[in-house]
Amino acid sequence: MGRKERKLVETISIIDVDSPSPTSASMKAHSNLTKQEADMIKRGFLADSSMILVDFPRRRRSKRKIKSKNATAMQNKLDSGAFECYFQNLWRSFSEDKKTSFTYLDCLWFELHRKSAYKAKVLTWIQKKDIFSKKYVLVPIVCWRHWSLLIFCHFGESTKSETRTPCMLLLDSLEKANPRRLEPEIRKFVLDIYKAEGRLESKDSIYQIPLLVPKVPQQRNGEECGSFVLYFINLFMENAPEDFSTQHFPYFMKDNWFTPEGLKSFCKKIESLKEKSDIDELL
Repeated sequence: MGRKERKLVETISIIDVDSPSPTSASMKAHSNLTKQEADMIKRGFLADSSMILVDFPRRRRSKRKIKSKNATAMQNKLDSGAFECYFQNLWRSFSEDKKTSFTYLDCLWFELHRKSAYKAKVLTWIQKKDIFSKKYVLVPIVCWRHWSLLIFCHFGESTKSETRTPCMLLLDSLEKANPRRLEPEIRKFVLDIYKAEGRLESKDSIYQIPLLVPKVPQQRNGEECGSFVLYFINLFMENAPEDFSTQHFPYFMKDNWFTPEGLKSFCKKIESLKEKSDIDELL
């Protein structure tokens, strides 16, 4: 394809509607937005009446560049946009039968719930996920620039059940950062979810839902946490028991759960899924 024949595709930028023209100054009018908020606006979850989304043309990416770019992408710390892209490709790779027992929450919802301005919105979005009808709910968390994975197990069951125990798992590849520092926020998050659903469980019983932190393999540098969470998701979906019981914890989630070589192989797999998805978008 010659230079003059290259197609243009759309990219989205945020500008202030009160500004007379999309100057660099007007496009920075909302620079006080956090990266998470800007990402949620671009993905259509949040709306701001003082802003509009404007489509500007950019050149379509060359297929030849995709593979070389993806080859090193997961070696770097993943931002929420990259993580969500990898996760969606991973999710689509599972069979519909496998996904029946699972659902997931967006990777930014936990963080946004911590902000009073977005708490009600987040709880409304969660209600649409019908989490109390699922055995497992995957909740990727990015907090303090670190990724971890929270999993709700059997939230639709009685808190007195012994075979299908309502509990939470917190998988963290950086144990030295003290994963349990998130527990107060997790407890508030779960309580609000139960209340928004109109559940009959008491506050005391909800706060007594066990939060289990298995000793999982640990990252070797400061960049791998997002890749670890994606691998946790992949392996948990492949091996989750039919009925999770705290009596059999930690099941397969141990410090020898997988090897660095296994993680490396998984990263290559998920990069190939991303590459295929990027190419499909160009066709």
